[in-house]
Amino acid sequence: MTTDTAATAEVDGASATQELDALIIGAGVAGLYQLHQLREQGLRVRAYDAASDVGGTWYWNRYPGARFDSEAYIYQYLFSEELYKDWSWSQRFPDQPEIERWMHYIADRLDLRRDIQFSTTVTSARFDEKRDRWIVRTDRGETIDTQFLVTCAGMLSAPLSEVFTGQDGFRGTLVHTSRWPHEGVDLDGKRVGVVGIGATGIQVIQTIAERVEHLTVFARTPQYVLPMKNPAFGPAEVDAYKERFIELRKTLPYTFTGFEYDFEHVWSDLTPQQRRDVLEEIYENGSLKLWLAGFAEMFFDEQVSEAVSEFVREKMRARLKDPRLCDVLIPRDYGFGTHRVPLETDYLEVYHRPNVELVGVRDNPIARIAPEGIVLSDGTVHELDVIILATGFDAGTGALTRIDIRGRGGRSLAADWGRDIRTTMGLMVHGYPNMLTTAVPLAPSAALCNMTTCLQQQTEWISDCIGYLRDQGKTVIEPTKDGEDAWVAHHDEAAAANLISRTTSWYLGSNVPGKPRRVLSYTGGVGTYREKCSEAAAAGYEGFEIR
Repeated sequence: MTTDTAATAEVDGASATQELDALIIGAGVAGLYQLHQLREQGLRVRAYDAASDVGGTWYWNRYPGARFDSEAYIYQYLFSEELYKDWSWSQRFPDQPEIERWMHYIADRLDLRRDIQFSTTVTSARFDEKRDRWIVRTDRGETIDTQFLVTCAGMLSAPLSEVFTGQDGFRGTLVHTSRWPHEGVDLDGKRVGVVGIGATGIQVIQTIAERVEHLTVFARTPQYVLPMKNPAFGPAEVDAYKERFIELRKTLPYTFTGFEYDFEHVWSDLTPQQRRDVLEEIYENGSLKLWLAGFAEMFFDEQVSEAVSEFVREKMRARLKDPRLCDVLIPRDYGFGTHRVPLETDYLEVYHRPNVELVGVRDNPIARIAPEGIVLSDGTVHELDVIILATGFDAGTGALTRIDIRGRGGRSLAADWGRDIRTTMGLMVHGYPNMLTTAVPLAPSAALCNMTTCLQQQTEWISDCIGYLRDQGKTVIEPTKDGEDAWVAHHDEAAAANLISRTTSWYLGSNVPGKPRRVLSYTGGVGTYREKCSEAAAAGYEGFEIR
């Protein structure tokens, strides 16, 4: 159990407000489960979150149209059959309010709120080498003295919101999708501009088009899109997926991406017509299956990539019809699946509405935001009442580099990752003892995974690791430099073999000026990653120094 008793230890001349065994940053999917596990071990543990309630990404991302694109019955905790079966989803891909209610259900069912401090931002964390403990400070003026620092801050939780000159001078309403106000934004009858057509921008655009007086979409990078089929779930459908609990628990952790489906077909084994038949069948599934369980060769073979890409382009052209729309919205310079693939519902048809205007900004970029609206480089002004920024995130690293984290010798994580993004299996960083991480680079959870699958695996590894140290009477664990070098080399070898590494996208941090270029997510597969993590633990945490 945790304790609220003030610690007596002096930290930089001030008494710590609390002394813990483990401090968790974040109360989303990873943080809630991590808190539950460490509390079950009897540790004094507490989670801190800047939000006013649980949910992580599902607390912050409440913009119009926000919803799952993983099937609800796999975006689940699998450690308890009772917990799984006592919640019923209403749709295959539920929306944000339902997802947030599910997160509340988890927190309440496991009685987690009593050990979570909300509306609190961790501002700094420093490793005290004399005492082998972390000194953590918050924006409330608190100082927490903890043995373990566990980061569950999320891979997409540091929004790129200050991106254009003049934002503060806009006289209308300007909002980033990941900081959507709880009270909502008045869009009815307004002139609205949406900047960005990634997965988030697409969800917003298709949802608000019929509500606003005029919608202007500013599109830079075209996206391959797949239509979502989202049937309602009645009692029969709910019973059917709940009956699969044991099957899903046995299979999800070992597929390539942590989804229920996996690659089944080999391109070279099929005739052209058979390949087309497979693509058509998977396309009609109305999910991410074409991306995550179509033909694995499309990630490695440029000819296969082009064939699959042209199949999706063909589907998009048939819906868009207008050559100008096709030119702005259909990718030509990268392959299907090497960027994040969004699911959509009648998104492309939105551009045929008389109140929707598509503005391509690839060759005529946004220069600034003026009081009256958005100004392009050629001087064109688009007057607007509301600007919605769907401009993405500093993925993988941003959540932690925005905290002043200092390891051995005062080294700065922001400075270290500013030079070279390195981790050991996405679970620890050399130079930062007893800091255990989830959803950071060089693990599948950085991008290429059904997130609950990967975050459960990482938090379980962390819990087992802390339990091992306690059983052995040890207090400190840190990856060795050689161990980290070996993982980085393995990660880069896997990444170099696929086409993802040859594209420009947030998967490589290319959307953040000055960010070191490296494929953020481990691309060797979720099942393979799990095996390698388990092997290291079984070998007495090979690649780590324990004392």
